[in-house]
Amino acid sequence: MMPVIYVVFTFLLSNAIADDNTKFPDGFSFGAATSAYQIEGAWNEDGKGEGNWDRVAHTIPNFIYHNDSGDVTCDSYHQWEEDIRILKELKVTHYRFSISWPRLLPLGLNLEVNQAGVDYYKNLIKALKAANIEPYVTLFHWDLPQFLEELGGWPNPEIVSWYSEYAKLCFELFGDDVKHWMTFNEPKQTCTNGYGTGVYAPSTKSPGIGEYMCIHNVLRAHAAAYHIYDKEFRFKQNGKVGIVIDSAWWEPYNATTDSDASERLLQFTYGIYANPIFYGDYPDVVKSSVARRSKSQGFPNSRLPEFTTEEKNTIRGTIDFLGLNQYSSFYVTDKTDDKDGMGYDADAEVKTWADESWTQGAADWLNKAPFGIRKMLKWIKKTYPDIPIIITENGWSDFDGTLDDDPRIDYISKYLSNVKAAMDEDKVNVVGYTVWSLLDNLEWLFGFSNKFGLYQVDFNHPNRTRTAKKSAKWYTNVIETRCLGTCE
Repeated sequence: MMPVIYVVFTFLLSNAIADDNTKFPDGFSFGAATSAYQIEGAWNEDGKGEGNWDRVAHTIPNFIYHNDSGDVTCDSYHQWEEDIRILKELKVTHYRFSISWPRLLPLGLNLEVNQAGVDYYKNLIKALKAANIEPYVTLFHWDLPQFLEELGGWPNPEIVSWYSEYAKLCFELFGDDVKHWMTFNEPKQTCTNGYGTGVYAPSTKSPGIGEYMCIHNVLRAHAAAYHIYDKEFRFKQNGKVGIVIDSAWWEPYNATTDSDASERLLQFTYGIYANPIFYGDYPDVVKSSVARRSKSQGFPNSRLPEFTTEEKNTIRGTIDFLGLNQYSSFYVTDKTDDKDGMGYDADAEVKTWADESWTQGAADWLNKAPFGIRKMLKWIKKTYPDIPIIITENGWSDFDGTLDDDPRIDYISKYLSNVKAAMDEDKVNVVGYTVWSLLDNLEWLFGFSNKFGLYQVDFNHPNRTRTAKKSAKWYTNVIETRCLGTCE
């Protein structure tokens, strides 16, 4: 059992700085985030192709809770001007959204460009720029064209060239007005949940095999897109390219005996993506663990693919800024009794759980443990070269989407306080913060049962009416004052 003094100290530390009365620096950027499948709707309108999430939502009963889907959701494809209006009302300095690959290239290949899709994103970006809001654009937020999925999806090495063509097209079409590009959002969710456990699209169950092939190709694709931008577009567009990686904070259950388990799981969840980008190869602990377990399971080689020397050199250093999605924390300790399991969860040889005192949100993976984001930022600073970090997602969900959402305000304020402490006291180079989400939307497997938005959406109204919650008004005040408390 964790010593009571340690738990109480951690709790007090995470809350004691919540009334910080110093201002965020002038250059710090505050924003809100969405993704294409979760808000756009118009799933088969104006030439858009079918995506992998369209396919699973339409063909697998209750794949998404209550048979919900992204067919209409917030209808931002038609209501984008209203989204601009509320972004202006919020006074954010940036808006993070994703481009739907199948809306731009219906088959995923750069053979036929859908002009209606081009126009939609150009109009959105133009309006953001006119409102003095910087577009932060994610190239891939989980919605792969179904045609490419049927060709093997992310485990197929050919996807590197398909993605490269798509990324280059986006740079060509939108790069004059976009200065922050994110190649991938949370690749762990695509690879581990899409091709490992199969609980996400495309619902392929191949833990520790297809899962790792996906990771390998995502990293190769990221590097390819980075080099395309670096060689062909940076000199004239002057933008930056990064990636968004997510992780919970894994708190050692026993500070003395479980620190190795914490570090190992951090490397399996975050380092497996970040380490090749910064250093050219997977973390040593990941390679050794998967190789050892693969051998004991009768595989002739490690289930984790190896990078060639050329690939290591190509991937290393392909980053201008780092995106961090961070929401929750969990205790971690060793688990060595699963000899046959495969995939990151089994290969990391740990077990995790949340403390009962950490309030749980509407999502089963979400809890309020504000100290975790500071510890995660400190770990990143310790583990990787100094680089600008943008908090690209952080937020709180409820079940009813109430306008009087004090728990969301409490969550965001305490997490922002810990971000500020990481900046001021730990000297972490955090340059921006992004709330998830601008709108109540389709929360993947949870459908419309989870509400993360600063704005409530009436999903029964044909216009999907947006209404500001209390948290939206609070966040606007934070942005205007650059302060969480009463600053001088």
